[in-house]
Amino acid sequence: MTTTIALGDIPLGQPLPPTPHALCMSLPNWNQVVGLAEEEKTIMDAIVTGYPRTFIHHSLQKLIDICEQKFGHVGETCLIFPSRRSVELCRDFILRQAALANISAKVRTLQYPIHCGDSSSLDPNVPMSDTCSCLSEFHLAFFPNEVYEIARRFWKLHGLGISSRRAEHYLSFIETTQVKVSRSSPLRVRLLKSAQPQLPSPEEQNCCSFTAKEGAQAKIELRKRIAGYLVYPDADNCQGSSGTYSSVSESGSRINGEVVHRVTEEEVFLFPCGMAAIFNVHQLLLEVRAGQPSKSVVFGFPYMDTLKIAKTLGLGADFFGQGLDSDIDDLERMLAQGSTTNESSPPIFALITEFPSNPLLRVVNLPRLRALANKFNFLLVIDETVGSFANVNVLPFADIVITSLSKFMCGLANVGGGSLVLNPNGRHYATLKDRMTYMYEDIYFYGDAIVMERNSRDFLRRMSIINDNAEAICDFLHPRTIAGGAPSDFAVINQVLYPKYTSPTSYSRFQRPNGGYGGVFSLSFVSVAAAKAFYDALSCAKGPSFGYEFTLAIPYTILGHHDELDWAKEYGLDESLMRISAGVEEKGVLLRCFKVALEAADACVGVHSCSLGM
Repeated sequence: MTTTIALGDIPLGQPLPPTPHALCMSLPNWNQVVGLAEEEKTIMDAIVTGYPRTFIHHSLQKLIDICEQKFGHVGETCLIFPSRRSVELCRDFILRQAALANISAKVRTLQYPIHCGDSSSLDPNVPMSDTCSCLSEFHLAFFPNEVYEIARRFWKLHGLGISSRRAEHYLSFIETTQVKVSRSSPLRVRLLKSAQPQLPSPEEQNCCSFTAKEGAQAKIELRKRIAGYLVYPDADNCQGSSGTYSSVSESGSRINGEVVHRVTEEEVFLFPCGMAAIFNVHQLLLEVRAGQPSKSVVFGFPYMDTLKIAKTLGLGADFFGQGLDSDIDDLERMLAQGSTTNESSPPIFALITEFPSNPLLRVVNLPRLRALANKFNFLLVIDETVGSFANVNVLPFADIVITSLSKFMCGLANVGGGSLVLNPNGRHYATLKDRMTYMYEDIYFYGDAIVMERNSRDFLRRMSIINDNAEAICDFLHPRTIAGGAPSDFAVINQVLYPKYTSPTSYSRFQRPNGGYGGVFSLSFVSVAAAKAFYDALSCAKGPSFGYEFTLAIPYTILGHHDELDWAKEYGLDESLMRISAGVEEKGVLLRCFKVALEAADACVGVHSCSLGM
């Protein structure tokens, strides 16, 4: 690995890492994070890239400009999607949300065919012919400027838009005449300024020459790789019984009289990003419950967009934000009441939870949730992105496991991806598999799949280093916190939120034999001033994501919940909360980095650190 702590020197708003398809942007100091959250003009003008669901990549913007010039009407803008289904979902969302806001809106959808001269470059989602002439396509949603924010909400929450690599693929077959970009409407999709000149990595250069056939093979390899991580230990862990992890069963073998099936690639479905996987889980569950009014439960404080999308689908969602056993008690009472009074509330069709949660790293009681799912006949969906395939195995308690591959599996912050895995031993497996096979649409671009497959080849080795580094940093910080026993007069950190210290026994029940405590932890400070000093002095990369080969920090609450700080605080996210994702840098360098940051926080609030060694 070549990543160094120097990534902390990347200027505000520049790609992090400095590659053409970076998933992150640099936010070097606290005030800049606040400025981004408040959309200050000077900060927004400095941003050149960002996470694809939040920011429009310059290649995609170029494609949008061409399409608007060719097909757009006055007062319209557009977004681009890879399939008819995805563009129709966008149209329906805009019309529904506009009606709720009493806005009159008309949405036009268009198909844009592309004639290619070489079948090797054809989009894998369109059948290839044996001739040299072939056809690819993408789909456009045109809508009035007045509903742009609604359209972008769909783009952000559903994750179904085209990626930057797919945009470049389409651009390569379109006559790219000079397009004059209109600046007449502030609601128009922002044309992001180009970053400093960036050269593709050798992997990126090689990927450009790959074919759709090779992309299809990369998807098969990815699915097999994911299936191999999701082992099914023993029958005692089958759908909610207690037990410990032991030997892995073979497909169709009998353990304690039960047939236990291995996960194969047939149970693994790929998506462009993690949120697309989450959206498709909801679509699958609504399909299974067709004609039955239902809602979901979000259990534990999740990544913010997970909760938002759950509230927009079906009949909405009940939220149990603490994720504690007392919440399970409340949930059970609610379910029992609903089962005895048919009209008191609609039934629950699914419960969605994270393991551990982002950003509080809480470990929910999966056995109790599984028991409730069995008793009240709802599905249990577990997002294990923070824990990762390398460290935890939650499959025996889940009906569906979802993961943002954009994080630890990707590792290099240069490609998106998501996965949905059906538990072949789940009580609802046959129904879920039948409906998923019927409704699944593979819109994961082959170029992205190729990069993801390459990146993930050393996933387990990389995670081992990340685990060790995260644990070392937390071991250094924990005794210097109030929760770790440091006197309050000599501590600037309240607590290290990390499974090793917050829930070691509960976490260990799901820990893989060679797994660690994960690469993500959060810090709660005694004051915002202390957190700000710590963040500004931290010399690692800083930006809004996690799971990469470089250490990455962000003031999570300030950026993610800036407009709802009081609400977030009710669930344990105080304003000072900082999420940190460890990388593969040299351990000694990282520890010195955190020691300097801690000393800066000490100096800011006028305390002296406890005299503990490195």
